[in-house]
Amino acid sequence: MYLGLDLGTSGVKALLIDADQKVIGSGHGALDAKRPHPGWSEQDPADWIRATEQAIVELKATHPRELAAVSGIGLSGQMHGATLLDASGNVLRPCILWNDTRSHIEAATLDADPRFRRITGNIVFPGFTAPKLAWVKANEPAVFARVAKVLLPKDYLRLWLTGEYISEMSDAAGTAWLDVAGRRWASELLAATDLDERHMPQLVEGTERAGQLRGELAAKWGMEQGIVIAGGAGDNAASAAGMGTVRPGAAFVSLGTSGVLFAANGAYLPNPESAVHTFCHALPNTWHQMGVILSATDSLNWLSNITGRDAALLTGELGDELRAPSSVSFQPYLSGERTPHNDAAIRGSFTGLGHEAGRVELTQAVLEGVAFAFRDSLEALAKAGTRLERVTAIGGGSRSRYWLKAIATALCVPVDIPAAGDFGAAFGAARLGLIAAEGADPFAICTPPSTADTVEPVADLAAAYSQAYARHCALYPAIEGVSS
Repeated sequence: MYLGLDLGTSGVKALLIDADQKVIGSGHGALDAKRPHPGWSEQDPADWIRATEQAIVELKATHPRELAAVSGIGLSGQMHGATLLDASGNVLRPCILWNDTRSHIEAATLDADPRFRRITGNIVFPGFTAPKLAWVKANEPAVFARVAKVLLPKDYLRLWLTGEYISEMSDAAGTAWLDVAGRRWASELLAATDLDERHMPQLVEGTERAGQLRGELAAKWGMEQGIVIAGGAGDNAASAAGMGTVRPGAAFVSLGTSGVLFAANGAYLPNPESAVHTFCHALPNTWHQMGVILSATDSLNWLSNITGRDAALLTGELGDELRAPSSVSFQPYLSGERTPHNDAAIRGSFTGLGHEAGRVELTQAVLEGVAFAFRDSLEALAKAGTRLERVTAIGGGSRSRYWLKAIATALCVPVDIPAAGDFGAAFGAARLGLIAAEGADPFAICTPPSTADTVEPVADLAAAYSQAYARHCALYPAIEGVSS
């Protein structure tokens, strides 16, 4: 048996698979992010441990024998978070999360240093880890002076699980401190934020062994001693491992809290000017590119909270057939935006509202706005040298067939729906745990699921969607000047 632990923004998922990669069972522990100021997003690392224990206890209650047979554990987690520890391993402040934009000034300052784009292959985005440390130094100098280790969220879980300070390439690539081509910490970039490699965890590949489960935790959960823990992956690379998106040309679109258009690469292909992320993949000697939008299902959930209606009911009101875009447009910049704008200050908007615009029209506009944001990422990937012929849909939002039709039509590519199953980040983490424990061939394990159905672009609406996308593109500079 193999266990995948995925530390997300809204919860921890524990997923158990067998040697044939069949899902045996799962457990969950809930999490919330705190937003003490506009643009801030934080979590207490102690809550990650609580949620992980809750997920494993749930799994133990339903599958105690299978949990006892686990021989490998893989980790996945939300990327970019700054978890700051003192010399005794104590947490110094709440973790600053991936969707926190307070460090946009520091990010711009670091990005102006040409070494960052040259070495990392990426823009220094406000959500990345390095500018967060620069912000802490400028605004919380007493905290910064005590920082002995900087860990990413899943690697703090690893510290609790194993007692070891270890990270891996895919997650580390999102810090703005990694030499992404060389797959090692870049000492000169660390120095630019007044840190050095002593502040960083050891680096391994995601498929390699990275510690063993501590004896007291194994005993507590009824597990064997000496269980191998894999390097693991950042959440998007883990999802790619779960989806089998590991060979060049494979791609997926993820409709989660944030939105990701992800393409696997067999070589390092940076183009930071496109605002596309170029990161190490979870498998050795592989990389990936992705466009990232900060509010995908978050946009629909926001509308759900405003209207007091469940998100599934909102999308259900649209019916089955894709509608032509109306005069109402929605810009999904509720937390700023990454690809292609790299704009932490921009904020969302509805435009074209009239008396005829009701709840259904607003829902339609939100789904289209997210679809057009994915089109922005598609165009950015093309500028970075990656053209996609089709994508596979994953994430909670992919349950809406209407939304998938809108995305297929906006992107002008077919969207494949995988056969029923759990192929997300927790499954990918479990696969990495299997590989590390058994020394298995990563490409033999990380295979794609069969396709249950394909959503084709709606040809009759191609022209209307093209016009609406042009309007979407024109709206960004129009609202940029009035956002704050």
